[in-house]
Amino acid sequence: MSKRDYYEVLGVSENASKDEIKKAYRRLSKKYHPDINKEQGSDEKFKEITEAYEVLSDDQKRAQYDQFGHEGPQGGFGGFGGGADFGGFSGFEDIFSTFFGGGRRDPNAPRQGADLQYTMTLTFEEAIFGKETVIEIPREETCDTCNGSGAKPGTNPETCHHCHGTGQLNIEQETPFGRIVNRRVCQHCHGTGKIVKERCGTCHGEGKVKRRKKINVKIPKGIDDGQQMRVAGQGEPGVNGGPPGDLFIVFHVRPHEFFERDGDDIYCEMPITFVQASLGDEIEVPTLYGKVKLKIPAGTQTGTRFRLRDKGVQNVRGFGKGDQHVLVKIVTPTKLNERQKELLREFAEISGNAPDEQDESFFGKMKRAFKGD
Repeated sequence: MSKRDYYEVLGVSENASKDEIKKAYRRLSKKYHPDINKEQGSDEKFKEITEAYEVLSDDQKRAQYDQFGHEGPQGGFGGFGGGADFGGFSGFEDIFSTFFGGGRRDPNAPRQGADLQYTMTLTFEEAIFGKETVIEIPREETCDTCNGSGAKPGTNPETCHHCHGTGQLNIEQETPFGRIVNRRVCQHCHGTGKIVKERCGTCHGEGKVKRRKKINVKIPKGIDDGQQMRVAGQGEPGVNGGPPGDLFIVFHVRPHEFFERDGDDIYCEMPITFVQASLGDEIEVPTLYGKVKLKIPAGTQTGTRFRLRDKGVQNVRGFGKGDQHVLVKIVTPTKLNERQKELLREFAEISGNAPDEQDESFFGKMKRAFKGD
């Protein structure tokens, strides 16, 4: 089944800014995170959202996606795309190899191992303060029995007599350009240049075995949802003595029930009473670092935002610390006794008989607006 358009997955336009893409990802990842949403198919939806975000949040990957779609730049260039036939050539690579002396690299040359990716889920606090942990990853490692040769101990791989160890076969073909030589991967040795007649009983001739390896990982303070960390040299082993690949850990952070994060800043809502808002008060506000005192001035309106400096997140690259923003909301009481009701009626009566200038102006504008109907 074909993949959905990444912009459609995140519900943003093709001209969406990086900030809009990030906000869309945050909203959808919270909705479909497997730790929160237990509905069938939510995990697949979450993977689709994450994949779309990882591409569209990276300028280079996004540019390639906008130009080539899901296939990437390997999907074909104009007339040289897949399926085109040029006198027996499979595409641009074969033409380039034949006329310009290219072709496959030496199959016996050292090559770096493949990179691996590991997804780690963190609590909100673990992402803020960092942690040290041990992860276990499945990966291929060099077979200890044959030291990676794939051959039974006491024997050695033989040079492929079909390609003479080059890993390639030269096939002559007649084309509109005349008789030419086309290089192909040797199907007898699969491009390795070697034939293993007596295979190692441990790895069955592969030279590698699957193992689970434990790795100590130190997660830095301030890591954010969707970010990744590179652990050098912990990927697949190299080939022919080449260096190993790297391990990339992609982080997903569980949402918090009280705090919300935006970059290095923390946001929260604090309920206050009508009396506290009217007369002013000093309240206690939870932060990531413990409770702090916050002074509420008299006459504070619902929706007023206060800032607690340096109570946010330590920047993951060490560039300072964010702030905590506290949004106050006035809570209307739902159960009042008779004395409380009596006092409120008295307050309303006093307020109605002596409105201040701001209220007078407001109600005056309303009256004039209705008179104009």
